[in-house]
Amino acid sequence: MKVTIPEDYKPYLKIGTCSWKFDSWKGLFYDADKSYRPDDYLADYARHLRSVEIDQWFWSLFPGGIKLPDIGTVKTYADSVPEDFLFTVKAPNSLTLTHFYAKQPKKYAQYAGQANEHFLDNELLEKFLERLTLIERKLGPIMFQFEYLNKKKMPTKEMFFDKFHEFIIKAPKGYRYAIEIRNPNYLSPAFFRFLKDHDLGYVYLEGYYMPHIGEVYEKFQPATADFCIVRLHGGDRLEIETQTGGLWNRVISPKPEGLKAAAQIVRTNRRQNIVTFVNLNNHFEGSAPISAERFISALAESET
Repeated sequence: MKVTIPEDYKPYLKIGTCSWKFDSWKGLFYDADKSYRPDDYLADYARHLRSVEIDQWFWSLFPGGIKLPDIGTVKTYADSVPEDFLFTVKAPNSLTLTHFYAKQPKKYAQYAGQANEHFLDNELLEKFLERLTLIERKLGPIMFQFEYLNKKKMPTKEMFFDKFHEFIIKAPKGYRYAIEIRNPNYLSPAFFRFLKDHDLGYVYLEGYYMPHIGEVYEKFQPATADFCIVRLHGGDRLEIETQTGGLWNRVISPKPEGLKAAAQIVRTNRRQNIVTFVNLNNHFEGSAPISAERFISALAESET
């Protein structure tokens, strides 16, 4: 299969999936007769799409210390893709978690819910970005993904704005930064003004606690930077994983309304010279490659 972006959209649309190491994509993006090693997938992936989301470096906060990207892995990724390829990268959760996760291995039980001293740490961000030097020319937006911030973790959204302001004004320049928030009550004119004032891209999230991306678009029509990200993530992960049995090669939970809403956002952004990164997850419909193809069809339909 081949996902073909219409010529008039190519400057304004970057389609990718959330990760790429799935053997069940054989016959879609990968050769059905080839035996793949973990580092083999990306080069074949890049024959079909010119963007991908790197999720693996998000998982960085551990009781034993912070885990940052391996330089060898960064080089492998850089060497596996063509010059016009772009990586969208989730920043480490060691930067975006206010506290350690409540669930910890028994021997690390004392860390459960403990405050994270690295939350919005500028020095840590600099170390992270230094590790990405080898893909810098192919680096798309850096996404700061925040979990649902309850009152214990963040008493008010104004406090969040203050903390993130102090962090982002000291962040290294020359990068595109974006925020994914999972508190529906944060969405307001003030939130989008904050993003625009700091030239931050908005991450539309379809799934989890957030309202449908179409609703967010209709209510706020956010244009906070010269780019934005649409993450078609999906709902209950356990349910769809049970349905697929871990095989991500067919659509089992069609979500045409989500695809149509994403297409409308892309269409509007193109008129405003805003680049949209559309990142599709297997958990959205059952197979990210097929969802990418279905999205292109929805985009074509929105033009008629």
